[in-house]
Amino acid sequence: MRRCFSFAFALVLAASTARAEPRSEATATFGSARAATTITVLGTTDVAQFAPLLDAFVAATPEVAVAYEQWGSNELYLRAAAACGGQEPAADLVISSAADLQVKLVNDGCARAHHSLPVASLPDAANWRNELFGVTEEPAVIVYNRTLVPASEVPRSRFDLIDMLRPDTGRYTGRVATYDIEDSGLGYLFAFADSQQAATWGSLIEAFARSGAVATCCSAEIIDGVASGRYFVAYNVLGSYALARAAADPRLAVVAPEDYTLVLRRAAMIPKQAQNPAAAGLLVDFMLSDAGRVALAASHLLFPFDDADTLPPDEVSLYRPIALAPTLLLGLDQQKRASFLARWRAVFARS
Repeated sequence: MRRCFSFAFALVLAASTARAEPRSEATATFGSARAATTITVLGTTDVAQFAPLLDAFVAATPEVAVAYEQWGSNELYLRAAAACGGQEPAADLVISSAADLQVKLVNDGCARAHHSLPVASLPDAANWRNELFGVTEEPAVIVYNRTLVPASEVPRSRFDLIDMLRPDTGRYTGRVATYDIEDSGLGYLFAFADSQQAATWGSLIEAFARSGAVATCCSAEIIDGVASGRYFVAYNVLGSYALARAAADPRLAVVAPEDYTLVLRRAAMIPKQAQNPAAAGLLVDFMLSDAGRVALAASHLLFPFDDADTLPPDEVSLYRPIALAPTLLLGLDQQKRASFLARWRAVFARS
């Protein structure tokens, strides 16, 4: 029954991506060509953003080189699921922002366990069965254009965003963007988590519908749109990308919502059929080490939760980490997913 469900879900997901077959978006190699072992790592993190971590890893572990492939989250799931079923060669490590899809892969028996001191030190919410490991901490944030949104109108919570969009023909009509949750596994994860966390979800969706909000692809495209002024505000953007861009672009500003802030942990797993599981485990352990955390923080993949410009450090209860746990499978139930996407389509007309 589990295999039948997994196959059916993969068909539904493949149809929603509207692509004939999953393909990587970019590739890069790190380390020496003379390294004793080369591991293949599939991930959703942009190559440029993940490069400092991988450079640090191969410098500390010269016997291992890394062949990194960047994927979209839905496509990465389809690739990993195919490898689990023997239709594709397996990677040595899979790291995805779509933590729910990673939980599904583990639940379907696609991962192997990895035991180490760094893994043992993880909190329960970041370690599921010693097979899935949360290696980053990244908030879902609001991004806005400083030159187009007056300080008095900056939405610092979902309540503010709803109020901003209340006029049917206001200046923000058609100027608010978010992920297209049919194309983005991460976007679906954030949206479904919102629907479970917040009493504001229904009102927010209605506000999106009234104001002609835009659902579109990809963190980079959304942030580019805010920077250029095509959009004034973007909602539920992954904070690592937003903070990295805002650090280099004075037009951009980032807000961690004050009512609550979802916190994502990118989820890493070693596939069951991995050819180099021990070397892959070294990379997992490095990401959890002090040196690895420094490299991840430099790329904004570890959020500075004590940053006074985003959210006061004493408001810890407002952080809502998304736990790596079977509860994430709830949003992947075919009937629930179909119902959720139907409501989404009623709000956002697909181009």
